[in-house]
Amino acid sequence: MDQLLRGAWWMLVLRGVVAVLFGVFALVWPGLTLFLLIGMFAAYAIVGGVASIVAAIQQRAHRTDWWVPLLFGLSSVAAGVIMLFVPGLGALVLISIMGATALVTGVFDVIAAMRLKSRGRSAWMMFLIGAVSVIFGGLVLLYPWAGALALVWMVSVYAIISGVFLIALGIRAHNWRQEPIGAQPRTAT
Repeated sequence: MDQLLRGAWWMLVLRGVVAVLFGVFALVWPGLTLFLLIGMFAAYAIVGGVASIVAAIQQRAHRTDWWVPLLFGLSSVAAGVIMLFVPGLGALVLISIMGATALVTGVFDVIAAMRLKSRGRSAWMMFLIGAVSVIFGGLVLLYPWAGALALVWMVSVYAIISGVFLIALGIRAHNWRQEPIGAQPRTAT
């Protein structure tokens, strides 16, 4: 795991910078952020659905299960169109997806922290990122109707906090590059 982070330290920093920028943008324009998130998700669902429909039609002569991606594509396009015309429902769906994503990502970050810890690496930052993600995801899933703008602010704060920790972890992983592979880490907390 530490070798993976050594080579990909810049991806952690980039992910952190993007998260901080998104968080600041969402705090400054929460209403616009919610509208843009719903619009982007709707566009994603429509484009992805059309791609699935096209692929299914192209594969119908070669595969007997071609109807599965067709069905997925049709439902994806329908979901995108509904989000465009009923944005309140789109906001609830989007918020639920973001909560579930944060929860799953947080669990994987905690697992990664445990693996780093077992290798003698300092894992508290990764564990903290995971814990914040799990708490955020759980709150979003438990209270989806708490208010779309309040959730945008929660997303903003979450993005900024996790972004700062990701930047710090990326810098720390960059410093690991100075150590020879297989060497014992200098600090094991």
